[in-house]
Amino acid sequence: MSDTHIGTAPTGAPESADPPQIIEAATVALDVAAGSDNQAVITYLADLLVRSGRATDADTLVSAAMAREAQSATGLPGGIAIPHCRTESAVRASLAFARLAPPVDFGATDAPADLVFLISAPASGGSEHMKLLSALARALVRPDFVAKLRAASDADAVVALVSEVVTPAAPTTTASTSAAATGAATTAATATSAGTTPPAATGSAAATTVVAITACPTGIAHTYMAADALTYAAQRADVDFVVETQGSSKTTAIDPAVIARADAVIFATDVGVKGRERFAGKPVIESGTKRAINEPDTMIAEAVAAAKDPNAKRVGGSAAAAAAGASAGSSELGWGTRTRQILLTGVSYMIPFVAAGGLLIALGFLLGGYEMALKPNGATDPLGATIALSNSLTNLPSGGFAQYLGGVFFEIGSLAFFFLVPALAGYIAFAIADRPGLAPGFTAGYIASVVGAGFIGGLVGGLIAGFVALWISRIPLPQWARGLMPVVIIPLLATLITGALMFMVLGRPLKWITTSLQDALSNMSGSSVIILGIILGLMMCFDLGGPVNKAAYAFAVQGLAVGAAPDLRIMATVMCAGMVPPLAMALATTIRPKLFTEPERENGKAAWLLGASFISEGAIPFAAADPLRVIPSMMAGGAVTGALTMAFDVGLRAPHGGIFVFFAMTNVLGFLISLAAGTVVGAVLVVAAKQMRSKPVVATSEVALGAPVPA
Repeated sequence: MSDTHIGTAPTGAPESADPPQIIEAATVALDVAAGSDNQAVITYLADLLVRSGRATDADTLVSAAMAREAQSATGLPGGIAIPHCRTESAVRASLAFARLAPPVDFGATDAPADLVFLISAPASGGSEHMKLLSALARALVRPDFVAKLRAASDADAVVALVSEVVTPAAPTTTASTSAAATGAATTAATATSAGTTPPAATGSAAATTVVAITACPTGIAHTYMAADALTYAAQRADVDFVVETQGSSKTTAIDPAVIARADAVIFATDVGVKGRERFAGKPVIESGTKRAINEPDTMIAEAVAAAKDPNAKRVGGSAAAAAAGASAGSSELGWGTRTRQILLTGVSYMIPFVAAGGLLIALGFLLGGYEMALKPNGATDPLGATIALSNSLTNLPSGGFAQYLGGVFFEIGSLAFFFLVPALAGYIAFAIADRPGLAPGFTAGYIASVVGAGFIGGLVGGLIAGFVALWISRIPLPQWARGLMPVVIIPLLATLITGALMFMVLGRPLKWITTSLQDALSNMSGSSVIILGIILGLMMCFDLGGPVNKAAYAFAVQGLAVGAAPDLRIMATVMCAGMVPPLAMALATTIRPKLFTEPERENGKAAWLLGASFISEGAIPFAAADPLRVIPSMMAGGAVTGALTMAFDVGLRAPHGGIFVFFAMTNVLGFLISLAAGTVVGAVLVVAAKQMRSKPVVATSEVALGAPVPA
């Protein structure tokens, strides 16, 4: 290899800058032939870091960097590559730079790389080092900075260029100064703590607003390069833009108010998005970080188009989940908020199994009759399961094709429904420990189902699995064993520990609690069951799809899985009461429209269908604008509905669907009377409360959509 223009600072020489420089002349090589492939170049640069005393073992460093290359190529458009890693071999955060002749392929889409930075960080490196490293990555999206690197005459010139963009004391008045990676949600017009952001994307009053999340596996380079590339593109397109970088530095979440007014969202990530539920319902463009770096203008244009397209793909989830997760991603959350988010994550992922399984079971009843759930003549399986497994299109049961189809639907629904508790436990563990928590969490939930611990067992098992997996992930291990942690060591040990606890210690007590609760509900009658209905009605209307609402719903769904008659009343009560808030607000906006703003009146029209479909979240716009008047009124209506539903002995075998699953109800008339009574009570109370306000409603032009109505 040729080492022309390589710096010759003594090995291990102390650095005079404060904070320490991450690059020195000894780690710079200009116009060198470092090898024919990316591993050879990385090895060459690793040797520079070892010789300068910035790393202890070149082989370990190369192995870690190549493992990162295997995840995703680090070549970038314009002849740049940024291989990077964290490793125990790194003494401190450092850069090695080579200007290659000839260039070497690092997987970029346009050309091989002639400018290569090897970024090396200690495995336990602090956030300040991460800020310095990610600041370089952001500078590399600037053509002027790249041009200066190619024109640098010697190693000292390269050191000066790099130091200018990564040192917090660097000048902030010139366009060539890059923003340091603070990890905060950064607007295009706001300066960060080290340097300045790209030119401001101020837009106009009517400009589209786009928010974005960027994240890569190591959180060092691509996270921030993608963020800045999108910011420049938004500035060129005259789009208001805010980005949250979920990288190695501390992450500051985008202001919930900014999210609320955003027209679209971009997820440019190579890993899961933290706090994804905050963006529920927003049009979304998704890709990896490399596409955001390579095609930022295209992604911004796609986001603008999606904002205007009613059929665009949207972020899944409910508005309530979005509100609950508004501060997700912040490291300053209290344990109360964090616990709520953990449990709500589990319940939210459980609901699709509930909806799919429960509605298929209900369709099975519609087609084949309720005897699908019975076990005739002492059989071990329900009739529906027997028909699905024993009969076929050429061997129909005695009830014909309709009964066969009913049996198939019933069995598919039953199998999907069985995942209710495992999914709950699995995603509770996932919320705590990320992907390593999934296997022990699902296993804990399955064990809870097998031993009869039910919904309560799933909650407890998921929490244990998650915290055990998290604890194991923090055990310090040698470098060679770290790659085994997420795929072997954590799932194995966490599953073993959690499973043993569930079988040997917790399973029987949790089963006893679940059985005792079911027996107590089964023995309720008269006034006591009406009190239960009132409590469930209040819970369903308290936070409109939030954790209290979801707790009541999950309790009712678990009763459906058991199938006892009183539990069918619980499901009917929960669904009926959950329909009250949007229907009550729809009625209130109809009978007294002058008490509401124009956007609220429009929301009221949509709330008719949302309420009829059992989507409690349809009342959230009203509750958010005027919580002190709306929420108590809705709770009163829900309490009336809950009490009447229990009093009329209404039963329901479907877990969702609202008025569209009447076929799965007993005493449909009682259900309708209960629903109508609660809707009227809620509407009358909210109208009365709003009439007591001291100020009139301001004109629509004076209040933003979703802004609080003056008290």
